[in-house]
Amino acid sequence: MEKRDIAKIIDHTILKPEASVKAVEKICKEALEHKFASVCINPCHVALCSKLLKDSSVKVCTVIGFPLGATTKEVKVFETKNAIDNGAEEVDMVINIGALKDKNYDYVKEDIKAVVEAARGKALSKVIIETCLLTDDEKIIACKLSKEAGADFVKTSTGFSTGGATKDDVKIMRDTVGLDMGVKASGGVRSTEDALNVIEAGASRIGASASISICEGTKSNSTY
Repeated sequence: MEKRDIAKIIDHTILKPEASVKAVEKICKEALEHKFASVCINPCHVALCSKLLKDSSVKVCTVIGFPLGATTKEVKVFETKNAIDNGAEEVDMVINIGALKDKNYDYVKEDIKAVVEAARGKALSKVIIETCLLTDDEKIIACKLSKEAGADFVKTSTGFSTGGATKDDVKIMRDTVGLDMGVKASGGVRSTEDALNVIEAGASRIGASASISICEGTKSNSTY
């Protein structure tokens, strides 16, 4: 992918708990100017972003069960439906990481499937597996469960744990899900070089708050 084409696969992100309305309005304006794929914001800002991005190509993406993934599937379903009612077009849900560690794979799959079904036909579903907390074998299992549950994407990270996207993790995810699913690299993608590396490894979407720096080739201190 050429540098000039990176913008179209970026989810321009602001998920900090202190994010203000002014800050959210700013990323919506930036997303429109740079033609990013979406803005990714906390659920409380979905309605605002939906209004600001109405009739544009920029999608509204939000997060479910974020950032721990430890709420029940019923809560995640409610969050998903509520977000869609408010205008979300993409939902990034966090798996129950503890259940995966416990090898309770049926629970993990049903948790994912519940969100996927709540979003089906209304919003893309992305599954955050939080790679920094998983072994390579667990990453593969999480990706397989996500695919079996019918999700549209698997995603590396919340950006709020001990690490973010790596080229190696993205490759594992792409090799596991094949070409029929999306792979989103998020957390720690802060430069054009970072972006090109994860794209080369198989990422079809990037989540970043350093989106403008990525596209312009400048440095950023962003942590997401």
